[in-house]
Amino acid sequence: MKKSYNIVFAGTPDFAARHLQALISSEHRIVGVYTQPDRPAGRGKKLQSSAVKQLAETHNLALYQPASLRSEETQQQLADLKPDIMIVVAYGLILPQAILDIPTYGCLNVHGSLLPRWRGAAPIQRAIWAGDTETGVTIMQMDKGLDTGDILLKRTIDITPADTSASLYEKLAEVGPGALLEALVSLEDIHPEPQNNELANYAQKLTKEEARIDWHADALQLERNIRAFNPWPVCYFELMEKPVKIWQASVSDAAGEPGTILAADKQGILVATGQGSLRLEIIQLPGKKALSAVEVLNARREEFAPGTRLS
Repeated sequence: MKKSYNIVFAGTPDFAARHLQALISSEHRIVGVYTQPDRPAGRGKKLQSSAVKQLAETHNLALYQPASLRSEETQQQLADLKPDIMIVVAYGLILPQAILDIPTYGCLNVHGSLLPRWRGAAPIQRAIWAGDTETGVTIMQMDKGLDTGDILLKRTIDITPADTSASLYEKLAEVGPGALLEALVSLEDIHPEPQNNELANYAQKLTKEEARIDWHADALQLERNIRAFNPWPVCYFELMEKPVKIWQASVSDAAGEPGTILAADKQGILVATGQGSLRLEIIQLPGKKALSAVEVLNARREEFAPGTRLS
């Protein structure tokens, strides 16, 4: 017979909401949901609720949105829920030791990498950026460190040459909820595995500056950057001092002066890099929607003539 736990859930984006939905549909009881405070978003800067908040409200779950978990009042509020376990998925707030100590079975985290390969804020993106061929989800017993807790369960998936951060996010969001429920079923029988810190890397946050194309870099690395930084911050170069976003590209052996357009035809816009070249296949001009390079050339061919230098 499956054991049923009283669970406090903490998470914020859609990735977290999918895990909360799986718990709601399971035999477990959700005694409280924590998510980040509403934030201004969009052109009108209206306050927007997180995906987790919207789901919690749909199911009339007790909802809490503290700006921090460090106050005694907030910690007592959580303790009063008497949770067996706290499940944390992309919450975005640091859990102090006083919080980690409250649930009977501690706090479990669903992490979007095969720990200890990528710890930190952007494990999905960094896996593509580094050229990894596989990734996955790790169910981890949280401790006071950054993604350093013992491993309870892992599930592996392949990273294909076509994967972007967006597609990999979807794949992990499919795998994660099942892995979480599986870990809960066998929680008392699992032998936690300590992480090997020597194999750990820090997955630092992406920046808009990092997304700017350096044509002197290797085409292989640039192609990985384009996939890793899709859908945010999206790689770009400048044409006539205006940014042009690159949504899809492929690698070619053709060589030339870095940043020089070598060809512009029905196959795309071929640009030389420091090693090899990059064929731009889907790009987005300022104020326009993303289009195939062929469609852009049909309207703006003179701006991408062979010999043009991009910056």
